[in-house]
Amino acid sequence: MRIAVAGATGNIGALTVAALERDGHQVVRISRSLKVDLLTGEGLDEALAGVDAVIDATNCTASDPEETVRYFGTTTRKLLDAGQRAGVRHHVLLSIAGVSRVEGNAHYAGKREQERLVAEGQVPWTIVPATQFHDFAEMVTSWTEQDGVATVAPLLVQPIAPADVADVLAEIAVGDPKGHYVDVAGPEPQDLVDMARRTHLARGREVRLVPTWSGLFGPAMAGDVLLPAEGARIAPTTFDQWLAGLG
Repeated sequence: MRIAVAGATGNIGALTVAALERDGHQVVRISRSLKVDLLTGEGLDEALAGVDAVIDATNCTASDPEETVRYFGTTTRKLLDAGQRAGVRHHVLLSIAGVSRVEGNAHYAGKREQERLVAEGQVPWTIVPATQFHDFAEMVTSWTEQDGVATVAPLLVQPIAPADVADVLAEIAVGDPKGHYVDVAGPEPQDLVDMARRTHLARGREVRLVPTWSGLFGPAMAGDVLLPAEGARIAPTTFDQWLAGLG
């Protein structure tokens, strides 16, 4: 099949490209660095010509809710409209577990808008909400670390390996559109503070962690809010296995 990957140069996008090519599919990479701009639509019609399916693994780093909603809204509309013109038969969106249960988070607001547009659009679709990645704790603490001290929210998550997410996206894209959500998660719940501690240990780093709800992730995300929906597909790679690969 001929499959386009939006966000092809990002972490999940690049892994998804590799998974598709491993399975013998022809991949069209969509990225601004590759002269295809989702914000303006430049190069998009040419990129989607003859494409069977689109995987949207794009990301946004904006911290303002209005800016994030505007970004995801614009890029998703451009991608869906171009997909409809090209006769794309399946639009696969990577989303995040728990976006409908969390208010006040800019990124989640943007993802909700993305989901809404895909579900209400004319291109047959499947939405894949994934839990946080195995490297999530390390990434979060890197945002706040100063002089060997970092704050981190004591979130309960069920982390998944990025490569497992890519494999699921590649598999779903070559199948029939579901017209519903296919949740995916890692095999075991974890505490984010402990994940950060163990990741730093595996990296050979010493970082003093200060648990707090006063940062980017507040009490609205506590409890089982970020855990996968009932019946979620469980990916195989454990957090321990991922940690072992860091050495």
